[in-house]
Amino acid sequence: MPVIFTVLRVLLFLCVHVCCLQYGFINSCLKSLVMEKFGQETWDKLSSLAGVQDTFMTYTVYDDILTLSLVAEACSLLDVPAEVLLKLFGEHFFVFCKNSGYDAMLQTLGGNLVEFIENLDSLHSYLALSYQEMNAPSFRVEMTDDGKMLLHYYSDRKGLHHIVPGIMEAVARDLFDSKVNMVVLNQSEEDERTGKKEHVVFLVNQSKQVSKTTDQVHLNQRQEAFFRRMRDRYVSLAGKKRGWDLIRALVLSAEGQLSFLSPYIEAFRTLTLKNSDLIHIRFSCCRCSHQSNFCPCYPDKLWMEEKAFCNAFPFHIIFDKDLKIKQTGVNIQKFVPGLQTRDATLDQYFIIVHPQVTFTIESISKFINSQFVLKNSTLKLRGQMMWMDSLGCMLYLCSPKLRSLQELQDVGLHLADLAQHDVTRDLVLLNQQRLAEMELTNQLERKKEELRILSRHLEAEKEKTETLLYAMLPRHVANQLKDGKSVKAGEFEVCTILFSDVVTFTNICAACEPIQIVHMLNSMYSKFDRLTSIHDVYKVETIGDAYMVVGGVPVPTQSHARRVANFALGMRIAAREVTNPVTDKPIQIRVGLHTGPVLAGVVGEKMPRYCLFGDTVNTASRMESHGLPDCIHLSNSTYSELKDAGFNIQERGEIEVKGKGQMATYFLLGNLLVSEDWIMGKENGQTCIYEEDTHGHIERDANKEPDVRVDPDTPTDGLGPSDPSHFKTITPFAWDISSPYGTYGTNGNSINTPENMTNSRLCVII
Repeated sequence: MPVIFTVLRVLLFLCVHVCCLQYGFINSCLKSLVMEKFGQETWDKLSSLAGVQDTFMTYTVYDDILTLSLVAEACSLLDVPAEVLLKLFGEHFFVFCKNSGYDAMLQTLGGNLVEFIENLDSLHSYLALSYQEMNAPSFRVEMTDDGKMLLHYYSDRKGLHHIVPGIMEAVARDLFDSKVNMVVLNQSEEDERTGKKEHVVFLVNQSKQVSKTTDQVHLNQRQEAFFRRMRDRYVSLAGKKRGWDLIRALVLSAEGQLSFLSPYIEAFRTLTLKNSDLIHIRFSCCRCSHQSNFCPCYPDKLWMEEKAFCNAFPFHIIFDKDLKIKQTGVNIQKFVPGLQTRDATLDQYFIIVHPQVTFTIESISKFINSQFVLKNSTLKLRGQMMWMDSLGCMLYLCSPKLRSLQELQDVGLHLADLAQHDVTRDLVLLNQQRLAEMELTNQLERKKEELRILSRHLEAEKEKTETLLYAMLPRHVANQLKDGKSVKAGEFEVCTILFSDVVTFTNICAACEPIQIVHMLNSMYSKFDRLTSIHDVYKVETIGDAYMVVGGVPVPTQSHARRVANFALGMRIAAREVTNPVTDKPIQIRVGLHTGPVLAGVVGEKMPRYCLFGDTVNTASRMESHGLPDCIHLSNSTYSELKDAGFNIQERGEIEVKGKGQMATYFLLGNLLVSEDWIMGKENGQTCIYEEDTHGHIERDANKEPDVRVDPDTPTDGLGPSDPSHFKTITPFAWDISSPYGTYGTNGNSINTPENMTNSRLCVII
């Protein structure tokens, strides 16, 4: 995993170093790449790192915080060249742009790869209307004398030129059905206005894709063969027929030969031409395509007055190779009056904002196909440079660069100052609407992000609430109550119940401050609670110093007795780590176990409780109260479950049990098959250590309702049994928490005898 995260950090570095730089659009592209290549879980881990969000807003600027040293670290760790990672991001960036709604814009940039690249700077200039902080790279195409194509790449950021082959290969493959191979010919630094700018020259080799299907190849071969026959037929008929008769003969001779010509044949049948002598047909071997070579016609002299030109193009500038201004438009004179002074040079009044080059004829000529943005203290111009070789001058045909009506007012312009044919008029009005939509989008994205954060916090609070609810009720019961369903009482044929208490707890309470008792019980119960997870037993209730758990409820399991027995052994070990606040010695506990059937259900509405009913509960309580300090007292039924399970058990003999008479009982001394560390969960990472099936099946999902028998005659109030006396299958005995029987010491003598020996029947609730 550390290797993956290093790669992801590299990709995060890339997201802030390409054309849109700090904008959320690029970060969203990174998220798309990570999720596609590494999965949602990996992105969730990455987004949790400091300074990295889970979601990004498109028009929000984010800080550029990563460095190129991260790339070097990742490459050394993975032993992978940097160009591999950069190229991967370049390919995905183009696909992401297409899927984000820029596909039509990209497809119309040019009819071939050269035109596409030459118009990239114009695209960046357009995007700058929305992304004002964008610092895009520049591209220039150069065709050598031998027909080779060179791509010049300029960027303020060094070491990222390997992104370019990834983007160009994706462009050539998706838009122009061709394959591109790019090789770095030269890499250098040039002194430009903004400092050292990286200049990389690529040799671009472009070839057609050869991945056509077999059917396409066969169709092309059939068409080429057909066109060859048509050409031969035309040659043979040219001397005999002419005009419309020649066309008719050619078309009818092709009828029925190729199905793809059927629509054209029908059209030719209904065609009538008055002047057939003007028809000229030219068939080509390449799908009969007609290519016309257009040659423009220029006038001998320019039929335009100087004043008309300056009025028609009010923001143009003409300057020579020394940057001396020769001519300007009428409106630019109004806003920059110094341009008309003698020997004024353009660089005295303007700086080049884009492309970021030095203000010389040589630098401008390199980017002659780019859109130039010039700026002074009050005005920003955008337009095209055109070199006039006969005059030795450069024409800058431009107009004010404006994003909104507010900017128009800020520079003191009006729409009337713009030429009628200037699309800047429409652009300002359209962009005004777009800026309003962008602001609305920003507001919606911010609200969406706020809702996402609130939803995440709500989910966290919901998890806390559910955790607390599941600590109070079994999971399947809690889920049924949340869904508004009634929870019917169910019978569990067999389970094992455990009770424990602290020896001489009454004397300890009498000799200590209440806060000391709270600390002692909290320390003891925290250790016991951890053991319930280890042995997968259900904690029913704690009342005072009494602790009750059950195995096999609410999820039935065949190993209920072994789980509870091991839990009891762990309780005895854990209790030795809790100090008696009176004697400063470890406390002693008494533990009792009994196995048998119970009936369980939910009672109450305002504070529902999961209750256990049956004689098994009462008998387990008697095992605890008639036990000895630091001993685990077993009934005969629990002994029967454990005797062949590898436990060390000592027979106690028959004793008189209150309400039960003579009972044969036993003491659990230990587990001969496992160590104390295993019992305490130290060998298993404090997780559940039982893997056996429950009732012949794989461990049940705690969310599902256990398979227990429900008494059909038991009335319910929507939450649980309304009256325990209605249970007919099991006598509803319960734990007597008033302790009407004696508490026995180590010698078996009674420590205290209650005055009231009545048999109270209180249900045990959690």
